[in-house]
Amino acid sequence: MSDYDNAIFRLATAQGAEPEDYIGEDGLLYCGSCRQPKEAYFPEGNTFFGRDRHPKECDCQRKRRETLEASHREYKHREEVERLKRKGFTDPAMREWTFENDNGKCPQMHKAYSYVEQWERVSTGNYGLILWGNVGTGKSYFAGCVANALMEKEVSVCMTNFALILNDLAASYKDRNEYIARLCSFPLLILDDFGMERGTEYGLEQVYNVIDSRYRSGKPLIVTTNLTLEELQNPEDTAHARIYDRLTEMCTPVRITGENFRKARAREKMEQLKTLLNRKESL
Repeated sequence: MSDYDNAIFRLATAQGAEPEDYIGEDGLLYCGSCRQPKEAYFPEGNTFFGRDRHPKECDCQRKRRETLEASHREYKHREEVERLKRKGFTDPAMREWTFENDNGKCPQMHKAYSYVEQWERVSTGNYGLILWGNVGTGKSYFAGCVANALMEKEVSVCMTNFALILNDLAASYKDRNEYIARLCSFPLLILDDFGMERGTEYGLEQVYNVIDSRYRSGKPLIVTTNLTLEELQNPEDTAHARIYDRLTEMCTPVRITGENFRKARAREKMEQLKTLLNRKESL
C-alpha cells in the first residue's frame, strides 16, 4: 500500500476521540461536530479480534478524505499535463498558445473550441483540418490552442513541423520507420508550417511517407500552411500531387482570416518607441 493509500486509510478509519466527541446512548463514539457516529457494530453480534464494533466515517472525516483525494487527483492531473507538454511541444513557447491568452482577433477561433469540445467524435471519425491563410493570421496559434486544451484533457498531442522531422529522419537513418510510427501513435498530430520545408526529392518522399502513414493510422491530423487552397488543389507536379491529394482527403480546409498579428505587433512596438523617444526629447 502506498503512502497516499495509507494516509487515506488512516483518515478513513481513525476513531480516536476528539475532546468534543461523546458516547451516544447506543454505546458508540459520536463526532462532537457533525453528531454522526464514528463507529458501527458488526452485524448479528459478530466480533473481530474481540471487538464488537468497527470504525465508521462521520461527515467530518468523509469531507477531509474527499478533500485529500481531490487534492491528490489534481496533483496527478497537473503532473500528467506537464509530461504531455514536455513530450508534445517542440517549442516551449507553444505552451502559451491557449484559449485563455487569445486576443480575440481570429474570427475562426470558435472552430477550435468546437474541435476540442467534440474531440471524441472528431477522434472516432478521423476528422482533420488544413488551416490556411495569409502569413501571421494566427494559424499556428489556433492549432496550439487545440493542442493545449486537449492536453489539459490528458489527450496526447504532438505539434511539430517538417523541418524538424526531416532533420530527425536524416539523423536516424536506421530508425526511420520507428520514428514515423511514433509520430503516428499520437491521438492528434499537428504539422505546423507545412510547405515551408525543402522541396528535394528526398524531402518530398519523406513528407509523403509521414502523411501517408498518418492516413493509414486512422488518426486525425491538423496542418497549418501558407499555401493557398488553389495551390493545394492544383499541385505543380506529381510528387506534390500525391502529397496534397492525401492531405485534402484527410483534412477539411479552414481559412484563417485574422489580422496579421505580426504587422500589428510591429506597429505597436513602433508607436511605443516613438512615445519613448518623444518623452526623452521633452526632458
